[in-house]
Amino acid sequence: MRQEGVDLETSLGYLLKEASSALRAAMEEVLRPLGMTVTHYSCLELLAQRPGLSNSDLARGTFVTRQSMNVLLQALERDGFVTRPARAPVGRALPTRLTSRGRESLAQATVAVRSVELRMLAGLTEAEQTGAFRALRSMVSSLRDDDGREAGSAPSPSDRSGND
Repeated sequence: MRQEGVDLETSLGYLLKEASSALRAAMEEVLRPLGMTVTHYSCLELLAQRPGLSNSDLARGTFVTRQSMNVLLQALERDGFVTRPARAPVGRALPTRLTSRGRESLAQATVAVRSVELRMLAGLTEAEQTGAFRALRSMVSSLRDDDGREAGSAPSPSDRSGND
């Protein structure tokens, strides 16, 4: 018995993945001249908004493994973008904070990333942008469990802080 596949022309999931891929490529393009990747930028942005996050929190917030985030944090610390204490003040987590160099670098990257977002939204009215945001939030919510997380995942920083 032959099973029918997904019609890629009408699959919303496929279109979302295509949009995500196009957005990431456009962001990488504007961040490359600044010596950054999307993960590097996302890490700095999270730290600006939530100083003191741990490696695990940052990994969840940037959608990478803890091991990948640890490698990135070591490089960011070596290059003077972040600081971490030599020893954890409580437990095992090393809270990470932006340095002034990290904040300056983030400011440049934010302008670049915002230009990509504006380009992405240029063909939509304000009402359409609001509707798209609402629809995407609803889709994410529908795919998460009762705690607001994907089934089987640990809480994200936004889950704990209550900020969306």
